[in-house]
Amino acid sequence: MKMADVCQVFKDAGVTDVTSVLASGNIVFSSDKAADPLKRLLEESMSAYFSYEAFLFIRSQEEVELLQANIPFEMHTDFHVYAFVGAEGVETILMDEFSNSTQVPGEKAEIVNTVFYWRVPKGNTLDSSFGKVLGKKNLKDKMTSRNINTFEKILKKMG
Repeated sequence: MKMADVCQVFKDAGVTDVTSVLASGNIVFSSDKAADPLKRLLEESMSAYFSYEAFLFIRSQEEVELLQANIPFEMHTDFHVYAFVGAEGVETILMDEFSNSTQVPGEKAEIVNTVFYWRVPKGNTLDSSFGKVLGKKNLKDKMTSRNINTFEKILKKMG
């Protein structure tokens, strides 16, 4: 889907200052509405416009700043670091999945507050045993993941 169309759906739903972050599926916007009713409204709007069941995860600027500040791994050019956000309790489901998977050397996972962080060697993201969890249908409505670099771009857009 085109990010311009997604932004228009958000605008039509009544949020302001709408902008997309690359083609990452992340939308930065302003709203006076509480997160839960806003989530339902935007999911319904997206589902109606694009004819699919939309699942969104809304985070405030403060939440994204904390997520970025609490990265438990040292950044290294040989590794990707991902943060997973989603429904309450998904971090423990992800940690169970990680614990039951076979790790490659240097692959790690940690929960900080309610955010699941995963470090994986570059080139192993989708090939790793845990990486296959990203496509599990039973988790589709419970979480999404983004590379830490994407969160940096989101924060820049948030100002």
